[in-house]
Amino acid sequence: MLDQIKTFAKSIYPELISIRHHLHQHPELSFQEHQTMQFIIDKLRSWGISFRAPVAGTGVVALIEGRDPGSRIIALRADIDALPIEEANDVPYRSQHPGVMHACGHDVHTTCLLGAAYILQQLRHEWKGTVKLIFQPGEEKHPGGASLMIRDGALENPRPSGILGLHVHPELPVGYLGFRSGISMASADEIYITIKGKGGHAASPHLTTDTILAASQVVVSLQQVISRHKDPFSPSVLSICAFNGGYTTNVIPTEVKLLGTFRAMNEEWRFRAHNLIRQTIEHTATAMGSQAEVEIPVGYPCLINDAQLTQRARQLAEAYVDPEHVKEVDARMGAEDFAFYSQVIPACFFRLGVAPPDKGIGPTVHTPQFNIDENAIELGAGIMAWLGANVEV
Repeated sequence: MLDQIKTFAKSIYPELISIRHHLHQHPELSFQEHQTMQFIIDKLRSWGISFRAPVAGTGVVALIEGRDPGSRIIALRADIDALPIEEANDVPYRSQHPGVMHACGHDVHTTCLLGAAYILQQLRHEWKGTVKLIFQPGEEKHPGGASLMIRDGALENPRPSGILGLHVHPELPVGYLGFRSGISMASADEIYITIKGKGGHAASPHLTTDTILAASQVVVSLQQVISRHKDPFSPSVLSICAFNGGYTTNVIPTEVKLLGTFRAMNEEWRFRAHNLIRQTIEHTATAMGSQAEVEIPVGYPCLINDAQLTQRARQLAEAYVDPEHVKEVDARMGAEDFAFYSQVIPACFFRLGVAPPDKGIGPTVHTPQFNIDENAIELGAGIMAWLGANVEV
């Protein structure tokens, strides 16, 4: 069956490129993926694959049954949304939607899963079990489409024993795959801070509450949450990324807003840190004569790759490609809502090399110049089909 899957992946490669170009030209923001959903539905319907849609607004869940459908149930997932970025690539298939771009490779993920769907459907009499295909919206936006897909039953009827997903990896060349067991990606929570006080003339600061100074002190004080309270062997990041207040040279504003992000790789520390962040902000603001409002919406949890599932997926990958092309990848402080699945069932989130060979790392994800070597798509579709047809938990 391995040779059959490779043959199918090669034969449908031109169509996969056409699919990727269509998706790339027509990106849609999180939870607005109506045309993308319809495109996926049309493809599945044309291949005779049963599906349910919409799920979580713009998601699609499909089923392909092989021999003895109840003997093994595995889910494969792709995210389908794009980012609010203006594309800078000068390519024939550049985004036709101003200010929206597939800058994180979700067009590639969707293409690979569609390719795997076609292959698995054609070879359904050659493998055992059931493969559930999850085309998920809203990975890039809180609260994360994965949580909503789970809420709306994407992992039920039937319930898979495990789930796999891939992500483009510009740090690996085409032809390579990356795996990591255990904690693979960090949790991600947003921080919203408002510092309030009595504004006034900058020439008379003693008659005001200097909200700019108070907010500045809050930014500095917050670093102590990481430097003095965190276990130094547990990775964590707290960054204030926006400082908004004031509008002219001689007026102390009544309000300053700060925006930031908090990342962690330990769930217990994560929520203890939330309390420390609030306390630090409130106490610092009070000491400066101001008031603070703090919101920390709970975002994506840590992404934990199940050890057994990841080991088996990696062994299968080493059978599909040269074992030297299967690499151990580092943990990342970036976050992924695939983590929600990993909190519910065994999960494996792995990496697909997309860098042109011998050209080094190109523009990374979430940039206007991000693109891939499209030769990676043949491997992406093939490996997803191979794992879907064979991996067990």
